[in-house]
Amino acid sequence: MRTTKVVSITLPPPLLEQAQALARQENRTMSELMREALRQYQRERPAEKTRTHMETIANETPVRTEDEVVPVIQEYRSEKKPVEQEAFKESAESNRNQWNSVRSLIAAGPPSILNPR
Repeated sequence: MRTTKVVSITLPPPLLEQAQALARQENRTMSELMREALRQYQRERPAEKTRTHMETIANETPVRTEDEVVPVIQEYRSEKKPVEQEAFKESAESNRNQWNSVRSLIAAGPPSILNPR
């Protein structure tokens, strides 16, 4: 039993000639070339959608130079709710405490099995 389906497509003559030339160059059949083209399209499509979305956002943003970025970030941060800022401070404090513990362990040196502390 066949595991593939036959599909008929139409191409303008110049595009067909380019596809046939490419298939010859790569020693592929036209079917292999079309399958690979579809796979590549499927891989690139999500990235293209993201890129288009980000370009739309960038075009709507008043920031045009790197010097304009800092004021926009500061404005955003000043608009954040105090609860979010407090959660960030608590997280930063926890991270600081963890790093201090790691630094203490490093400063103490490796534990010795023969000379326990």
